[in-house]
Amino acid sequence: MRVLFVCLGNICRSPAAEGIFQHFVNEQALSSSISCDSAGIIGFHSGNRADSRMITHAHDRGYAVTSISRQFDPNTDFDDFDLIIGMDRDNIEALHGMTRTEEDAKKIQLMTRYTTKSSHDVVPDPYYGGSDGFDLVLDLLEDACSGLLESIQK
Repeated sequence: MRVLFVCLGNICRSPAAEGIFQHFVNEQALSSSISCDSAGIIGFHSGNRADSRMITHAHDRGYAVTSISRQFDPNTDFDDFDLIIGMDRDNIEALHGMTRTEEDAKKIQLMTRYTTKSSHDVVPDPYYGGSDGFDLVLDLLEDACSGLLESIQK
């Protein structure tokens, strides 16, 4: 099972989701059967590390956010991944706009679909906010990544 997490620029939410999900996968010794990556709708930050605030907040919770930003590539990513998970409705809409087939569209899911504790309908972008926004995103991603892993295991 290959999972791709997608947000707008691939510097806050999706790399954090990748780091958290990979941590959960490693904890359960599932890395031989489950892998993940992250990408952005836009390529503005391609080649850059994640936002330093997200790296710090995630590190404080024991997660490594080490990915390098890249832009989503509909010509390869729909073929390479089993699930493509957007962080908000704009991401989902953009991903659907890039689909080539019905099969591509079936792979797209909203991250909060997998939450079990939160009532948030999307994972908000913390980029222009303060510390509380990064903490909220990490809370949501921990919940959703746990639910996603449980869903995959079923």
